[in-house]
Amino acid sequence: MTRYALDPDRSRVWIEARSSLHPIHAETGGLTGYFEAEMLDDGRVDLSVVPRAELQLPVEKLTSGNPLYDREMKRRIDARRYPTISGQLTLMQEAVGEGRYVVTGEITLRGVTKSYQDEMSLTELDDATIRLEGERTFDIRDFGMDPPRILALRVYPDVVVRVEIIASAS
Repeated sequence: MTRYALDPDRSRVWIEARSSLHPIHAETGGLTGYFEAEMLDDGRVDLSVVPRAELQLPVEKLTSGNPLYDREMKRRIDARRYPTISGQLTLMQEAVGEGRYVVTGEITLRGVTKSYQDEMSLTELDDATIRLEGERTFDIRDFGMDPPRILALRVYPDVVVRVEIIASAS
């Protein structure tokens, strides 16, 4: 089984939220963790060997470029008490389409762990580097967070999170 270390400088997380006034965008690097899998010669994951993965994102890395929004987001997440958002892969199955997989995993935010399932793509960039990409809409209320209200601005609870993970064999 090959262990791929996530590259925190090349891996990205994009967060899209909506408010009553305008969209809110955040983008960050800083993802750390690993992905372990047995790869077949054709670039697919050998699912007869159970893949494993864990990732962490420091809450402090999340930024929208607006200090007011960022401060409120970190306050609601309770970043001092829960400084990290983490994820763990629990199951990976082949999906329709080349390099597509249905992944099941657990996301922990604010001390609350929820299980999710969605599709991701995996591409071999070279013999030692892979890229994983996926997108999921989360309802922040599932993690015990009330959507922020800042003056007349109301933020809606559905947040789209997209990831591009670049990892290299270690």
